[in-house]
Amino acid sequence: MRKLGKKIILIIVSFSVLILGISGCNNKNIETIGKENKETLIISIFNLNEDLLRENAIKPFEKKHNVKVILEFGNNIERFNRLKKDNNRADVILLADYYAMQAIEEGLFEKMNHKNIPNIENLYDVAKYPLGKDYGPAYTIGSFGIIYDSEDIKDPIESWGDLWRPDLKGKMSLPNITTTSGPMVLLMAAEQAGADIKEDEDKAFEKMKELSENDSRFDDKSSEIINAMNQGKVKVMGGHSFEFESIKEVIPTVKWVDPKEGSYAIVNTINIVKGTKKKKLAEEFVNWFLSEEVQKAQALDKIDSPANKKVKLTPEEAEGLVYGEETIKNLKMVDWKYINKSLEKWIERWNKEISTDMQ
Repeated sequence: MRKLGKKIILIIVSFSVLILGISGCNNKNIETIGKENKETLIISIFNLNEDLLRENAIKPFEKKHNVKVILEFGNNIERFNRLKKDNNRADVILLADYYAMQAIEEGLFEKMNHKNIPNIENLYDVAKYPLGKDYGPAYTIGSFGIIYDSEDIKDPIESWGDLWRPDLKGKMSLPNITTTSGPMVLLMAAEQAGADIKEDEDKAFEKMKELSENDSRFDDKSSEIINAMNQGKVKVMGGHSFEFESIKEVIPTVKWVDPKEGSYAIVNTINIVKGTKKKKLAEEFVNWFLSEEVQKAQALDKIDSPANKKVKLTPEEAEGLVYGEETIKNLKMVDWKYINKSLEKWIERWNKEISTDMQ
């Protein structure tokens, strides 16, 4: 009986160890499970065109370096907030300039040794050091301009100033101040008011109030603006170049406008996360992501406009992209350091003075 008891105890202990082992596997860092114990690199990235991204950039890199790349998805704000937590796992992160500057100010990025990333020298000048020489380059350059439905708006829109036209009353959606592009709307209003926002914010807000009184919408998410456009609730929107093609699939009569005053540059950066133990591999990935091979593949699939000036595209291939020296030279660059310093007071004033009620 005593021997039987010992056997039962042994079985129970063995079973418990097995269960704990299985449980431990389920809680393990995902990069070590079923990956043949390969070295891993975790990339925090936008949740867009995953299949094409893997074919164009991820699989070739994995094969060349005999590593496993894990993609951690989310929008800018989700991934920026994750980056600030102690349990952040990412080694490399792709963020819009608005969030990347905040991350720099909070000390969340490693300083880059650009000698280890030679493809930086093949980028357009505005893409090399958009947020300072110590930090990551832009892997793509987009633009913030105007999209409108030419079937409804017969008089062509050519200027930021046209947004104040009476015939656009109740037909327009713009980003709210709290969005990535919201501050650009305020900069645009300052310019239309003939003011430098660093010297006279009052004129900028007075001009914005005119748009509000013209029954314009101010949406909190780009998806809300796009949905309003696709559903015919608005006929004009402030939008990003990379959004245009998807809108055109729904509304074939839409037109993209680079206003005569210039569109605003949207710069997406790639940076190495502070504290990564895989800095050398991270540098290899950044260099690969900036390569002519990857940049052209992404451009041909209409995923990203190329920041690498060695990429050559035909007019047909370049359609819908921000492409070429002349186009990029005409973009209006944004001082995100100044904007981040001013944003809190701008948001407070916007909420008091500018209507954000949805129509």
